[in-house]
Amino acid sequence: MRSILRTAMIFCLSFLVFILSAANAAASEQKRYVYDEAGLLTKKEIEKLETLAGKLGAKRETDFIIVTTNDTNGRDVVKYTEDFYDEKAPGYKQKHGSTAILTLDMQNREVYLAGFKKAEEYLNDARLDTIREKITPDISKKHYKIAFEAFIKAAYDDMEKKPWIDSIFFKTWFQALVSAAIAGIAVAIMKYNSGGKVTVNARTYMNDDTSRIIRKKDEYIRTTVTKQRKPSNKSSGGGTTSGGHSHSGSRGSF
Repeated sequence: MRSILRTAMIFCLSFLVFILSAANAAASEQKRYVYDEAGLLTKKEIEKLETLAGKLGAKRETDFIIVTTNDTNGRDVVKYTEDFYDEKAPGYKQKHGSTAILTLDMQNREVYLAGFKKAEEYLNDARLDTIREKITPDISKKHYKIAFEAFIKAAYDDMEKKPWIDSIFFKTWFQALVSAAIAGIAVAIMKYNSGGKVTVNARTYMNDDTSRIIRKKDEYIRTTVTKQRKPSNKSSGGGTTSGGHSHSGSRGSF
């Protein structure tokens, strides 16, 4: 009888240890959305942001990630964000999946927003520019939680829109084409309204009987060379990580 009770107790204890171990493993594997390495947030603020990111991210099937740092180890904020995506492999229910990242580089006072996979399609450079411009004032005022919440909510809202709605209108080539068309129309209108038909020509005041060319003379004066700076192709938009993952992006100072 005692042996049966002892066996039962051992079984119960073993089962309890198994349950506790499984619970600890699940807790350790819990999804993380806020990496506040710079220590800008309180524990309560982190918990609220984690809850918000998890709730809205599930609806958009996208991870909304916040990253802050005081030391990028000499890397540019864009490179730092790309390495984070390669190494941490975030994404909704899959590694390297749809992810929107806000990286705050406190060392160089720069902020970078990036969209990967589905988020790259919906959160293009133009939309990320708009979000960044919206949250930068709060970052400058050290209202970090407010800025991070605004990022998550704005990214969530933009991912409900059609990806093509505003993308073409913010493309450089499209803007250049529209500008050229408007300029051409304006010039045509001004030319049309500049006056009536011109009836005076070279022979209007010329008398063939008394007029003649006396002499011709070509005189060299000078050569003028105009220099123009070549525009820079450097872009603050997206790119591709070392792991081959393309992304959209927007960077700025605060």
